[in-house]
Amino acid sequence: MSQRPPFSLLELASVREGDSVGTTLANSVAYAQHAEKLGFNRFWLAEHHNMEGISSSATSVLIGHIAGKTERLRVGSGGVMLPNHPPLVIAEQFGTLESLYPGRIDLGLGRAPGTDPITSRALRRDGLGAEQFPDDVARLQSLLGPLQPGQPVKAIPGAGTQVPIWLLGSSLYSAQLAAMRGLPYAFAGHFAPRLYREALKVYRDHFQPSEQLQEPYAMLAVPAVVADTDEEAQWLATTSYQRILALFRGQPLWMKPPVDTMAGLWNAGEEASVRDFLALQIFGGPASATQQLDRLLSAVEVDELMFTVDIHDPQKRRHALDILNQA
Repeated sequence: MSQRPPFSLLELASVREGDSVGTTLANSVAYAQHAEKLGFNRFWLAEHHNMEGISSSATSVLIGHIAGKTERLRVGSGGVMLPNHPPLVIAEQFGTLESLYPGRIDLGLGRAPGTDPITSRALRRDGLGAEQFPDDVARLQSLLGPLQPGQPVKAIPGAGTQVPIWLLGSSLYSAQLAAMRGLPYAFAGHFAPRLYREALKVYRDHFQPSEQLQEPYAMLAVPAVVADTDEEAQWLATTSYQRILALFRGQPLWMKPPVDTMAGLWNAGEEASVRDFLALQIFGGPASATQQLDRLLSAVEVDELMFTVDIHDPQKRRHALDILNQA
């Protein structure tokens, strides 16, 4: 590997079993501050609703909190689930954030609701959804762009802030839309590893330059569990195995401590599904992590990597960033 791309982080503010949300968010701040000290590029928060164990639902509020506790790190959404929100509200929120923290805010947009259908209806009562995602993206671009003469609806703050908009996806749809609109694109390989090569290729092959972006810029999100040794990483990884298993079973997503063995906690089919979910995981000690990163970066063209790090112990989670940073 000649020169590695920038490294960034995706955060769900996952609540450890028995912890409070307040403790969780304090740990997220310490995690972001450590990432900034190491030179990581971005720290994005993901919008999820009605999920016990995930405390990043008020995504814009948390972005402001993390940005206020850091100095240089770019902070943003990975993503705001646009079907849940009127574009004007998001433009005002992110215009305010950009005004508070100039040049440090990213607006990543997702097309899924990030929740179940009942909660989705509770969030946005007009019944509109993913089918109008392209129009909502265009409205946001307009609201965050320069004011136009006679413009009837203005985002105040927001107008003229030009907050960078990203499109996020786990299929080919958003890759095509991002290419057509000339926007940066992030693929969710941390939970949907199957189509990452195809989506990134579609994006680059069809990219049209825009005022925001002259050349394609693609980011790939991947899970990572790294430690001082392969053996310790194997132990730590059982936390993420348990959470994904709970997701598949429709159970609460509290972050559980590692276990010595997963035997008896899952059956063979569930194990295969969990490992398929984590197919892009960077895993192991420093040497293993470096080899896997080299292999990934030689197989696909990406401009940036974004890691999700599911490790139960906050100190070991921060130490994982040291190891990734040296890989």
